[in-house]
Amino acid sequence: MREIVTIQVGDFANFVGSHFWNFQDELLGLASDPESDPIFRNNNLDMDVLYRSGETQQGVSTYTPRLLSINFKGSLGSMSSRGTLYTEGSSSRSDSSKTWSGEVDTQRSKPRNKNLFQQNLYEEAEIEDKDIVGCLDETVECWTDFSKSHYHPQSLYELNGLWMDSQDFNNYGIGKDVFSEASRGDEITDRLRFFVEECDHIQGVNFLVDDSGGFSALAGDFLETMADEYTNIPVLLYSLRSPVSQKKTVSSKLHDAISFSRLSSFCKLFTPMGLPSLSGSKYLNLGDEKPYRSSAVYAAALHSSTLPFRMQNTSLDSSEVSNAMDVNTLVQLLTSRGRQNIVAILDSAMPIGKELEKTLLTDLLTLTPEVTEDVEDNLSAESMCVLGALSSEDKEALVSEVRNAVDACYEQRDNTKPLFCNLSVSRCPLPVPLPFPSIFGNLVGRKGEILSSPVVSDSVYRGSLDVHSVPVATRWRSSSAVLPFLESRMGNLEKLGIQWGAVGSDVVREWGFGREELQEMRENMSKMVSELSPHHFSESEDSD
Repeated sequence: MREIVTIQVGDFANFVGSHFWNFQDELLGLASDPESDPIFRNNNLDMDVLYRSGETQQGVSTYTPRLLSINFKGSLGSMSSRGTLYTEGSSSRSDSSKTWSGEVDTQRSKPRNKNLFQQNLYEEAEIEDKDIVGCLDETVECWTDFSKSHYHPQSLYELNGLWMDSQDFNNYGIGKDVFSEASRGDEITDRLRFFVEECDHIQGVNFLVDDSGGFSALAGDFLETMADEYTNIPVLLYSLRSPVSQKKTVSSKLHDAISFSRLSSFCKLFTPMGLPSLSGSKYLNLGDEKPYRSSAVYAAALHSSTLPFRMQNTSLDSSEVSNAMDVNTLVQLLTSRGRQNIVAILDSAMPIGKELEKTLLTDLLTLTPEVTEDVEDNLSAESMCVLGALSSEDKEALVSEVRNAVDACYEQRDNTKPLFCNLSVSRCPLPVPLPFPSIFGNLVGRKGEILSSPVVSDSVYRGSLDVHSVPVATRWRSSSAVLPFLESRMGNLEKLGIQWGAVGSDVVREWGFGREELQEMRENMSKMVSELSPHHFSESEDSD
C-alpha cells in the first residue's frame, strides 16, 4: 500500500479540497456503475491511496478520505463536525468546556439551511439537476455547500474558541499562537496520528494551506511538529491564494516573505498556486472568480498532477496508464538535477485540444504567480501528466499516441527544452460532477472536446449538464523561471523588515520576530536565489 494523507488548512484550501474530493467521489461512482463509460470502469487507479475503509458502530462499512481539514469554528455550514456517516455521540460542547469549573455562557447560532444541492444529496427533497446547478453559484458560502463526499469524524476540525471573521485573520502575526493555544496543537496532532498510524506504508502528505493570512502561521507550527514526529514522510505543500485575497500592502508583503520562509523550510516541495486572475484560460468563463469557481481550476490541476501517485503499477506499454510514481520519486526528479530547488511551478490546461503536438505547451497556463516565461534554463526538470486526451471528438487517444505527441511538442522547443522531462499518461479524463461550477465556454463539448464552432446557447457558461468529462494536462517545473517569486519576497523582507528604519519594522516586531531571525530567513532565501541563478553553476564549474 502507498497511502497518502491529505491536510487542508484554511478557507480557500478547503474550497479546493472540496472540489478535489468531489472528483474522487465521482470516479468511485463511475467505476462501479455498469452503465458508465468503460474508460471510467477500467481506470487503473488505486483509490485506497487516498481513502480508508472503516465501519460505523452499527456495522455499516464506510470508505472515506484519509483527510484532516482545519478551519474556523462555524465554517462547516450545515454539516456536522462529525461528518454525515457517524452521527452518534455528538456533543454541543467543545472539549475545553468540560474541564472548566466556572460559569459557561453558551452562544448558539441558528443552524444554516441546506441549499438545493444538499437537500437532494441527503434525500430531503427530490430536485431536478438543472435547478441544483442554477442555484449553486448564488448559494455557495462555504466549502461544504457543494461537497458530495462523506467524511470521517476525525477529519473535520474546527478551531474552538477562535471566533473571527476571515477578513480579520489576515496576517501571519494574528495566527502565530493559534496552534499552541487551548490544546489545539495536541488535538490536531492526535487527529493526524489517527490517519498516519493506520497506514501500512505511507508515501507522503499532500498539505494544502490558504496562506493569505493567519492560517499560514498555524500551518507552519503544525508542519514543524510533523517534521519532528514523521521525519521520513515527504510533504508536498500547496500554498493557495484566492483571487479576492491578493493585496499589496506593507503588511501583506512582509506576510508573504515570512510565510514562504517558514512553510518552505518544512516540506520537500513547495508549490505556490494562486493568480490575481484566471482570465488567461482560453476555454473557460470564470466570471467574477468567486472562490467556488476559481478553486475548481486549482482542484483540477491538483487532481491531474497527483494522479501518478495512485496509478496502478503497470508496464510502460500499457494501453491505459503509463509511468506511475510515488511522492518521493517526484521530489527526487524535481530536486536532484544538480541543485536542491524545492520551489516548483505548476502549469495546467483544461481542457486540452486533440492536436497535442501543436497546442499542448502553448495551452498550459501557469498557476504559480510571479514567474518569468520563456526563460532559458539548461538545468530545468519537468514532470507532466496528461489524462483523457482525445484523438478525435469522441475517441480517447492511446497512451502511445499521447507520448508521441508530447515528444514532438518538446522537440519543437529548441532553446527552452528541459534537461529532463517525465511524462505520465492516463486515458481516464477528469469527470465533471454535478456541483462543479458552470465555467466552460461554448466551444467545449460533452467530452471536453474543442468544438469547431460555438454551441448556440442562452448562456456563455456551461457546466456539468453540458460537459461530462474533460481532458486535462498539468506540468510541474523546477526552473529559474520562479526567480521573480523568490526575489520579491527576499527583497521585501530586506527593505521592509530588516533595514534600519524599515517601514515595517514595527509590524514584524508585533508579530514576534527579532532582527536576527529575519536575517536568517533572508539568508535562506538568498541561497535559493543563488542556486537558481543562471551564473551560479558556471561559476561553480570555473572554481573546480
